[in-house]
Amino acid sequence: MGQVLLDRPWLQLDLGAPMQVLSWAVHRPGFVTAQRILWREVRNQDLPPDLDVGPWLQGELAARGAGEAVTFLTSRDVTCFTQAQAMAEGIRAHAVATTGLSNAERVGVRMDYGDRDWGTINVAVQLSEGLTQTALIEALSIAVQARTAAVIEAGWPMPDGPATGTGTDCLAIAAPEGQACYAGLHTALGEVIGRAVYQAVRQGATEWIAAQRAGRLG
Repeated sequence: MGQVLLDRPWLQLDLGAPMQVLSWAVHRPGFVTAQRILWREVRNQDLPPDLDVGPWLQGELAARGAGEAVTFLTSRDVTCFTQAQAMAEGIRAHAVATTGLSNAERVGVRMDYGDRDWGTINVAVQLSEGLTQTALIEALSIAVQARTAAVIEAGWPMPDGPATGTGTDCLAIAAPEGQACYAGLHTALGEVIGRAVYQAVRQGATEWIAAQRAGRLG
């Protein structure tokens, strides 16, 4: 599976070869072909109110020779990334996540966070199995389910119940082009996607919550 490279403020998942990637990332969203998925850590001073983020990020990526990479933005410390792998019936999934809940939300309700830093949850998933585009859409839905389950079970409290995610989450899923048509919960693909994403996000959420509580007690 892919290699993870930490070079703060950057985090990179190198897929090892060009693959189809589906995401709603800030840079190169939708169905694209890419070999790298990047995270760019930012702080308020990086993004003043009058900044046009798109051209700024394109310039940052160009300076790294990474203009083709699918790219997330996060204010979560990228050194706190987590990862997990899962395998079933010869199919592998590798999930890499940065998880912060500073702008946590519960689905169906909105909070007002004003100008606070937004930690967000960004997850990249690499699959070993070749998928059709339709299956890749289903695979992304399973990754989102796993993210949500992990956050709920981590138990960050909101006024109407536990958080289900944040207001700025983004996920990307990568796989070779292939013939697999289904990736639901009854399939080996769905199993490994769910397990890898759940474990990576649950670990990250648990660590973030522990750090917040330790800071309050300290």
